[in-house]
Amino acid sequence: MPVEVYINFNGNCREAVEYYAEVFGTEQPHMMAFGDSPPNPEFQIPEEAKHMIMHTRLTISGSNVMFSDVFPGMPFVEGNNISLSVIDTDKDKIVSYFNKLKEGGNVRMELQETFWSKCYGSLVDKFGIEWQFSLDSGETWS
Repeated sequence: MPVEVYINFNGNCREAVEYYAEVFGTEQPHMMAFGDSPPNPEFQIPEEAKHMIMHTRLTISGSNVMFSDVFPGMPFVEGNNISLSVIDTDKDKIVSYFNKLKEGGNVRMELQETFWSKCYGSLVDKFGIEWQFSLDSGETWS
């Protein structure tokens, strides 16, 4: 499976993705907002974040490009807002890659089950590159 690019925005993801869809002549994508996630009594989503984009994707010239807004309070540096996303159907590969890359790096989210993936995690490797890992179960939610 290919490594895909993931671009983060500081609250203007919806505007950017609609613009890119027009520029590249793609269909308007399904956008999942933070407020669309299942309720969690341990973590209340702030009102200002509910409309922000948690995930969306465009296919540009045959490549998937994924997008999201940075959750309020998380660091955002324009120009450094791109991560690489490894999506695979083999959980053992995901665990292996994650464990190797976290050595000397900084884990942002340990591998765990989420409502969108049975195994998801993210980290910044020792070279400062951000990686996201997600198990592809074959189900689509976008």
